[in-house]
Amino acid sequence: AEEEAARRRSITRYGVGPTQKYKSGNKLWGGRFVGNTDPIMEKFNASIAYDQRMWEADIKGSKAYVKALQKAGLVTQNEMEQILTGLDKVFDEWSKGEFKIKPGDEDIHTANERRLKEFIGDPAGKLHTGRSRNDQVATDTRLWLRDAINTLKELALQLISTMVERAAIEILCPGYTHMQRAQPIRWSHWILSHAVALSRDVERLEDIRKHVNVMPLGSFFHSPELKFDSISINSMDATGQRDFVAEFLFWASMCITHLSKMAEDLILYSTKEFSFITLTDAYSTGSSLMPQKKNADSLELIRSKAGRVFGRCAGFLMTLKGLPSTYNKDLQEDKEAMFDTYDTVHAVLQVTTGVISTLKVNQPAMEGALSPDMLATDLAYHLVRKGMPFREAHSCAGKAVYIAESKNIHLSQITVEDLQTVSPLFDKDVSSVWDYNRSVEQYSAPGGTARSSITAQIEHFRTWLQAQKQKP
Repeated sequence: AEEEAARRRSITRYGVGPTQKYKSGNKLWGGRFVGNTDPIMEKFNASIAYDQRMWEADIKGSKAYVKALQKAGLVTQNEMEQILTGLDKVFDEWSKGEFKIKPGDEDIHTANERRLKEFIGDPAGKLHTGRSRNDQVATDTRLWLRDAINTLKELALQLISTMVERAAIEILCPGYTHMQRAQPIRWSHWILSHAVALSRDVERLEDIRKHVNVMPLGSFFHSPELKFDSISINSMDATGQRDFVAEFLFWASMCITHLSKMAEDLILYSTKEFSFITLTDAYSTGSSLMPQKKNADSLELIRSKAGRVFGRCAGFLMTLKGLPSTYNKDLQEDKEAMFDTYDTVHAVLQVTTGVISTLKVNQPAMEGALSPDMLATDLAYHLVRKGMPFREAHSCAGKAVYIAESKNIHLSQITVEDLQTVSPLFDKDVSSVWDYNRSVEQYSAPGGTARSSITAQIEHFRTWLQAQKQKP
């Protein structure tokens, strides 16, 4: 009696009277079942709330599939034309925002087929011949993700292009390791270092797209409108694997790691202590208490979104790790992770591009942060050029630093006499060491900080970007 009362309460909670019976007429699997589906289970099982965003991919796949059925002789020419016309009407409703989801539409496949039947009647029932929803969802997911990857690639290329155009060669600034001042670099060297990381992300994304663009249903592989590159060679694997989703989630985790790292640098550079850059008001917020504050919320949110994406990736991998062969309903978890990750990275790439394109670089503050101690390595190289082994020269430069610190003076203020107590190779020509421009210009090898090297990097990226944009 208590169990029956609880059941009735749960049914009432979901808006179904206790004397009403659930009708499974719209269910693609309903024929084998005679009882009612618990309304709680009905809601728990449904994916229409989120997988409806694949409506276009589902219709596109169905249109290609019915053409394959006609070629196989399983539907007539007239039936195929009715189905295609009906699917066009379903498409039109979705595109105008007029499609009405009804109770019983547990997923996008059920919803579209139900509406198709309302338009054309019994011929709609032939559309599902020879395919299961497992085939259908695998195909739809690949079609949707393929388009999503194309969009993300375009946004990443736009960001890289913006970074390249903002790579100002003439500005010098401190380079950092371990968050300590290291050696002088060009501002362009810093910004291009992050562009390199993002270029790897673009190339990884291209590889993933190849893995996504595999047709699970071989019967219409050659359909020109679907444009798949290859076909799955095993039907069990075709429906039961989501490697391509996991790869996408990992890609997003890696890409957003790079963006988070860049955001962290920019947050520090925007503080009063650094004052290297200033964010525009469009990408900043204020304090509700302290009127003087200008917070880098755009960058902080970019940094925070990394945790969100990491969580999606790790969570889905945990879903996959213990599954038995072929399709299991656990795989329904792929779409929320995929959609949320796509939306997050889609927004982050655009906001990052906005930040980079509008931030103001404070050249006097950057160059004012340079200090002679950052030329300690150059002091060692000065001795190397006179024949001293680097390890010994490094030790001599370290002793010079100690002398400057003990006398509370800049490294460049040490007298030649004091330097000669460290090594007799020091002479008056040591004065040439204390030149920041000379320091960055000495690294002229590929990847270095010299003007010629930075120019080569910029030209490399411009050529690379042009080649990327010409790819299909």
